[in-house]
Amino acid sequence: MTDYTDEEKRIISYLRDSVSHGEAYFRAKNIAEAIGLTAKQVGSRLPRLAEKSEDVEIEKWGRARSTTWRVTRS
Repeated sequence: MTDYTDEEKRIISYLRDSVSHGEAYFRAKNIAEAIGLTAKQVGSRLPRLAEKSEDVEIEKWGRARSTTWRVTRS
């Protein structure tokens, strides 16, 4: 398993649990509220996690007022 910081572990764990049944779409602020981080903490880590995560696929999906991320199981 790739080395993750504590915050990255919390984010990946939340995403892994949330997409156990397929795919889901997230905004950083919603992830942050669920795991007790700030939207900025989550938003700055998602692009790095997209590159290094092996068990979930994280894709920048859309940008309206804030970026939406599409997450699926790998």
